[in-house]
Amino acid sequence: MGLDPLRTTEAIVGKYLDYLETTFAFKDTDLRRQLAEELSKEGKFAKGPILEAIPPFKTGCSIDELIEQGVLSPEFRKLQTPALPLERPLYLHQEIAIRKLVENRRNIIIATGTGSGKTETFLVPMLNYLFRQQEKGILGPGVRALLLYPMNALANDQLKRLRTLLKNYPAITFGSYTGETERDEKKAIEQFRRMNPREDLLPNQLLSREQMQATPPHILLTNYAMLEYLLLRPQDNVFFDGEYARDWRFIVIDEVHTYSGAKGIEMAMLLRRGV
Repeated sequence: MGLDPLRTTEAIVGKYLDYLETTFAFKDTDLRRQLAEELSKEGKFAKGPILEAIPPFKTGCSIDELIEQGVLSPEFRKLQTPALPLERPLYLHQEIAIRKLVENRRNIIIATGTGSGKTETFLVPMLNYLFRQQEKGILGPGVRALLLYPMNALANDQLKRLRTLLKNYPAITFGSYTGETERDEKKAIEQFRRMNPREDLLPNQLLSREQMQATPPHILLTNYAMLEYLLLRPQDNVFFDGEYARDWRFIVIDEVHTYSGAKGIEMAMLLRRGV
């Protein structure tokens, strides 16, 4: 069922007016009446709704077509999830980005509007690389992709997306290593069940710091503040050096426009140190 902008606006404005009239309830009856009258005047408290017509993005090949062309791995078909429909045409900018990453091994910046599928432009090439390693029988432990987020909430959202995508493909492992991540495996499982009471544990989602240090996940999610700790602490050196750190391929920086000024300089230095 579609969203009714007029009714939704009326409901939101009504709730705000109720809140204001309750919070600022004057003892004087006349003042209360005047406040209610002023707030209810058309265009006084709220204007809109303002609707914006956005033309559809141009479409290109589907993932299925890119598989037939040999660009992407047939392993995509084993995901079997509505979160990534293989037959649906990609947006043209998604296809161009995927081809640049997969065929040309280029670094890219994705600058496009809200709801334009920026996530797929890096997830598809990233998964394709892991699928190709699985086909060759060389998909052992070790980080292949580092996903950096400016805040834990965004990392957690992506974690949910990966759970949906990789539920049927346990060979690819992933984990979130932030200040919220428990060190002990038992405590990490308890935390997961407390925060996700209706979700099942997945064998390919690594939950604890100990587990990720022992067998680093293929996809590691963190934030830029934690990245500095990971680069400094000897116990986390396994992510960046040694036998499990030979297959690094992707660094994804989400919301890159937020890294300006001193924060941007710090991020640049962190990346130089990691590379």
